[in-house]
Amino acid sequence: MQKTGLVIAILGILIVAGIATSIVENQVTLEGIIQGNGKVSLAQIVTISVNLDKNATPIGIFAVQVMEFKENTFSAKILDPSGIEIISEKIDEDTIEQEFEVFDSGNYELIIESSDSKESYVAGAIGPLPDANEKFIISSISSSCIIIGMVGLVILAIYEIRNKRKSV
Repeated sequence: MQKTGLVIAILGILIVAGIATSIVENQVTLEGIIQGNGKVSLAQIVTISVNLDKNATPIGIFAVQVMEFKENTFSAKILDPSGIEIISEKIDEDTIEQEFEVFDSGNYELIIESSDSKESYVAGAIGPLPDANEKFIISSISSSCIIIGMVGLVILAIYEIRNKRKSV
């Protein structure tokens, strides 16, 4: 019985470690990404800016989410440090995500606009493209810990049920 309690504690620690690693994964993924939100309309725009170094980050990423989506109403554009528009996108679904090349080091801006006079709430993010290998490794560790912990608990429960039947 004491061994069972110890195994449950160890499996619980594995599950908690997996969840904690998942939290760290989210922080690593979002490192350097600047998020912002606000209301957009014909008279209002939302601007989010981030400082990118082309040597450290050759590719940037941006995402926009529109809460009250209407077709042919919203657009997003990226301005480089010189103020030149490098990307202009009509937002044709409630969430978009796209990569862009970082040509020069400096301040890049994500500008979200609307052609509707009614205010709509939007959220956006811009920053460096997260390192896929680092994200994969951390994600694999997190998933493995959670899966091992859960499978271990199921196996332990089956083992305990069989032992109860044998002893009765």
